[in-house]
Amino acid sequence: MKKIKRIMLFIAILIAMNSCSADTAEGNADTTAKTIVSNYTYNDTELQTMKLINEHRVSVGLNALERINHISYKCEEHNEYMIANNVVNHNDFVERSQNITNVLGAKKVGENVAYNYKTPEAALRAWLDSPGHKENIEGDFTHFGISVTTDAATGKKYYTNIFAKI
Repeated sequence: MKKIKRIMLFIAILIAMNSCSADTAEGNADTTAKTIVSNYTYNDTELQTMKLINEHRVSVGLNALERINHISYKCEEHNEYMIANNVVNHNDFVERSQNITNVLGAKKVGENVAYNYKTPEAALRAWLDSPGHKENIEGDFTHFGISVTTDAATGKKYYTNIFAKI
């Protein structure tokens, strides 16, 4: 019985390690302007996840982050890519980061992704239990955006959360 429990624990850890990841990039602002996306409609899961992130940041003595619709739009684009390709990854993060740097003047950009967490609390807990994700959540950032998109075919949620220092 102990062997089965150990195997199940190993599998659970392996799944958790592969179901979310973190990435960061730093860069200089480019004056090449691209169109800023100002309209974004937040769903309840997105609003709750942002609220929980800010509550955590404030609880450890950090500033609350301001949301930016353009960043959330870039998050949504990435979720749509992950759903269409049945993957969870940071593909094209450099392009998202450069866009946010170019359009918003960001000095630093970080990204967390997650998959198949049913609640904002579960996603945040997983991110805080992972050093790379926690570093982004508690990082030297001023703004953020998020998208939580449900795959219509599977019902599973994809999370992309991008942080920026502006």
